[in-house]
Amino acid sequence: MPDSLLTGLAPVIALDTRIVILGSFPGAASLAAQQYYAHPRNQFWKLVGALVGEDLYALPYDQRLPRLLAHRFGLWDVLAACEREGSLDSAIRKPAANDFERLHRLCPALETVGFNGQASGKFAPQFAAHGYRTVVLPSSSPAHMALNFEQKLERWRALVEPGADVRPGIQMDWLT
Repeated sequence: MPDSLLTGLAPVIALDTRIVILGSFPGAASLAAQQYYAHPRNQFWKLVGALVGEDLYALPYDQRLPRLLAHRFGLWDVLAACEREGSLDSAIRKPAANDFERLHRLCPALETVGFNGQASGKFAPQFAAHGYRTVVLPSSSPAHMALNFEQKLERWRALVEPGADVRPGIQMDWLT
């Protein structure tokens, strides 16, 4: 068990951010690199790149973030800190949530909150209660292999296409 609290990454957001994707907490590779979704097998950058029509995965990390923001997407995690050995969400101990009031203040144009996986998706009702459209997505993690890339992408399209077909087994909270 780790001796100290791990601290997450700063939010990647802007005043005009319309869609923010919240993960649970950065994996070990992401913490070591201080980069969101740094594990080479994590499909996040490919999935979001497909949504925005730009190959974000091919760009160096420092160029991905401005391009992501240009498409009015933001990134953060539901947890600010925790104890964890390894990278699995199931190993998280002593979780401390991020300050979501700060997100509301810093992103007045925010409409949709996507949750990258079921662990972060547990926070969806809180965001829905504040009037955001919420979408719980299949995890982009290499540990989540129940769906192939195309199947995940079909479900991730709900972030940008509210009427997208969503198959059973994926929780979706739509607000009107």
